[in-house]
Amino acid sequence: MRREDSAIDPKSPQASNDYVIRVFDEPGAIDAARWNELLAAQPSATPFMRHEYLLALHESASAVAATGWLPQFLCVFDGATLIAACPLYLKEHSYGEYVFDWAWADAYQHHGLHYYPKLLDAVPFTPVPGPRLLATDQTGRRLLLRAMQQLAREGELSSAHLLFLDDADQQAARDEGWMMRSTVQFHWTQRDAEPSSDFAGLLASLQRDKRKKIQQERRRVAEAGVSFTELQGAQIGADDWDFFYRCYAQTYREHGSTPYLTRDFFARMAATMPEHWLLFIAWRGGRRIAASLICIDPRQRAAFGRYWGAVEHVPCLHFEACYYRPLAWCIANGYARFEGGAQGEHKMARGLLPVQTWSAHWLAHPQFAQAVGDFLAREGAGVADYLSELNERRPFKAGD
Repeated sequence: MRREDSAIDPKSPQASNDYVIRVFDEPGAIDAARWNELLAAQPSATPFMRHEYLLALHESASAVAATGWLPQFLCVFDGATLIAACPLYLKEHSYGEYVFDWAWADAYQHHGLHYYPKLLDAVPFTPVPGPRLLATDQTGRRLLLRAMQQLAREGELSSAHLLFLDDADQQAARDEGWMMRSTVQFHWTQRDAEPSSDFAGLLASLQRDKRKKIQQERRRVAEAGVSFTELQGAQIGADDWDFFYRCYAQTYREHGSTPYLTRDFFARMAATMPEHWLLFIAWRGGRRIAASLICIDPRQRAAFGRYWGAVEHVPCLHFEACYYRPLAWCIANGYARFEGGAQGEHKMARGLLPVQTWSAHWLAHPQFAQAVGDFLAREGAGVADYLSELNERRPFKAGD
């Protein structure tokens, strides 16, 4: 299904071209090869923006209208050629986004206005920075942003948002006058000047108290009789995926919630993107007790901590499965970056350093836009202070 509009602002620098905007309510209707070509052209491309990943979210019923994610994928065509695109959703809530705007929704409600539905350009349930506006240049990115604003106006929607943007998207959003918001994540990056040759080398670069704490945590796991197996790509069998999902769902149940992702989503990942997955399974007494699933990107030499769960509690097992094993794997396999996911200042003591991430926001209501802009200015100053404070507490030895 698709809807066609002539949604190009006449003031566009490329208004003389005969562009066509199409809105698709299912990603399967979009040419997968062309989508992935546009993605591959982005310097910061990640596997999470691949057509296969977004299609799996939809076809597995993980990100669909019934779960509050109505696809409205936005595509710009020059004739028959797709020249720009983004994964756009009509959202009925703010779950699964990791950039929190609940207070904005409450303010709208307090004034008798509707904040939902809103437009959202994001990868559902995936707080990983990267491209969100797939285009070959800034003109294409700005066309997408203008089309999003027009869709929001035509639908009488409150707002439009882009989450976890790369540098090019940030610049396009700023150029279009969108409001910018920053948050903090924690990433490990291999040192260029003196790279760690193994995990012991990484430990040696840390301050003594941090190093001792990690050694103690790893010792507790080993003394509890826990060992690990490591499976990559096609080595991960259906039974392994089943066990992982049992652990993943158990973690959600323990927090009184329901998993965002269905078992079918991971079946589709195994079928269409196996080369991007690395699974650590923890064993004790001949039984599997926990699993940690990591996404890997051989092209970018980057890894992303994603999902975890356990069916048996062992102190410090989470740190071993989700940080120490993946970090050791990254170093051994020549990977340069490991992203630990959203939030989590505790990650810093384990060698992951603070990184500023960005989102962009456009609100239709002028007074609310002004109020949110004032809020973001104050919040941004606080984030800058927080980053400065964190960088003063880096876990590495002086000079590293």
